[in-house]
Amino acid sequence: MYNILICDDEKDIVNALKIYLNDANYTLYEAYNGKEALKISEEQEIHLILMDIMMPEMDGIEAMVKIRENSNVPVILLTAKSEDVDKVLGLTIGADDYITKPFNPIEVTARVKSQLRRYMQLGAGNQHPEVLKCGGIELDDIEKRVLLDGEEVALTPTEYDILKLLMQHPGQVFSPRTIYQKIWNDLPYGSENTVAVHIRHLREKLEINPAEPRYLKVVWGQGYKCEGNH
Repeated sequence: MYNILICDDEKDIVNALKIYLNDANYTLYEAYNGKEALKISEEQEIHLILMDIMMPEMDGIEAMVKIRENSNVPVILLTAKSEDVDKVLGLTIGADDYITKPFNPIEVTARVKSQLRRYMQLGAGNQHPEVLKCGGIELDDIEKRVLLDGEEVALTPTEYDILKLLMQHPGQVFSPRTIYQKIWNDLPYGSENTVAVHIRHLREKLEINPAEPRYLKVVWGQGYKCEGNH
C-alpha cells in the first residue's frame, strides 16, 4: 500500500488525479496549498507527492524546500505548459519529475509507478550490492548512502539512480537520451533538459566548484561521465 499526496489549489485537478490514480494499492491524500501539504507530509508516511507550483498561502516551491529538509520522498511537479522546465526544476530542491497540464492519464500513472518503484525498491534487482567509488565519492548500495570525502550527502531517488548509473561505468559517456531511457525506463516522455537539471543538482551537492567538476564531467555534444582520477 502506497500513500500518495495530491496537492493543487484547483479541486477539479485534484479530483481528476484521484480518478487516474484509483488503485487498490494507493491511499490518496488531498491538499489545496503548500501549508496543507506540509502538514500532511509531517503527520503521515507519504511515499510520493504530486505538487502544483502556483498555489495560495504557500506555493509548491516553498513547500518543496521545507519538505526536502526532512525527506527525500519523490516529488512530481504539476506544471503549466508555459513554464520553462529548466526554471521549474532548477528553482526547486530536488524535484524528481514533472507533468504538464492538461494531463495524459497514461503518463500520470506511468510516472507515478516509476517513481514509487525506485523509491521503495531502490536497487532491489541487484543480487550483489556493492560499494562504488569515484574519487572522493562513495556510493553504498547496501545502505543506500552516498558519502563525499566521508561526509554523507542527501540525494533524491532520481539523483541517486543517475549517480549510480555513472559510477557503475566509470569513464563511459552516457548521452542525456540514454540516461533518460535508463532512469525513466518505461516512459516514452520527457526531455534531455530534465537530465541536465538533475546533473546540475548532483554537481551542486558533490563538487567543490560545480562550474569546474572533478568527478561528474560533460563531454560536449556527447553526454556525461564519472571520473575519479583527482
